[in-house]
Amino acid sequence: MNTHIADADLSAITDRQKAAWAGGDFSQIARQLVPVSEDLCAAVDPHSGRRLLDVACGSGNTALIAARRYCEVSGIDFVPAHIEYARQRAAAEHAPVDFQVQDAQALDFPDARFDFVVSAFGVMFAPDQKKAAAEMVRVCRPGGKIGLANWTSDGFGGDFFITHARNMPPESGLVAAGRWGTEAGLKDLFGGGIASLETRRRTFRMYFRSLDHAVEAFRKNFGPTSRAFSLIEPRDQQRLQQDLWRMFEHYNRATDGTAVVECDYLQAVATRR
Repeated sequence: MNTHIADADLSAITDRQKAAWAGGDFSQIARQLVPVSEDLCAAVDPHSGRRLLDVACGSGNTALIAARRYCEVSGIDFVPAHIEYARQRAAAEHAPVDFQVQDAQALDFPDARFDFVVSAFGVMFAPDQKKAAAEMVRVCRPGGKIGLANWTSDGFGGDFFITHARNMPPESGLVAAGRWGTEAGLKDLFGGGIASLETRRRTFRMYFRSLDHAVEAFRKNFGPTSRAFSLIEPRDQQRLQQDLWRMFEHYNRATDGTAVVECDYLQAVATRR
């Protein structure tokens, strides 16, 4: 359990992850994830005037969708470039979203501040999973909703990150992020902080010009993939490139030479105790 990892080690891991996620142009990948944020917002169903926090918000997909419902929205991410891009999007929409650089493991908000706390493929990557889950509970009011979209281990997300791990040195001291992609894992993480939990398996699709384009888009724009290539030798880079291509091919549903990548994930809605 990561509760046995020294705070200094967790801090170092967090710093390395921050550097990894800062690589590339995440917005180019995040725009493929908009349907997930739309479905998540529909699942928690925030109404006008309610307070919503988007944790590890990336370029702001879920936060902006909630803002279009005239909610009072805040979004946090530990990568300054992500927050700057989210602010630019909000400005273009004249949406008064409060985007801040913060760490999901230590939220700078008072207890019970929000009616809704959500995260799409974000908080699940926090090194200290228990602390990140506890922070989501802490800032959500009693009776409020916590909404999550998390990769599952037995689908695209799990295979994607396993492909990376197979081609580079392992990160010591981490509990597998796939814990967030199961009902049992979420119940363990949130413990007595929630009164109920509803989960369902969902699917969305990402679209690319070809399988080569899919691999290149992630290599160029997705921070963890860019970092993986930068840390290994050219011969190993070629193997990672080939492994990613085969992984994308496995999930490709297109038959016209393009790539339509089918992705499963777990959507969860918990009620704060």
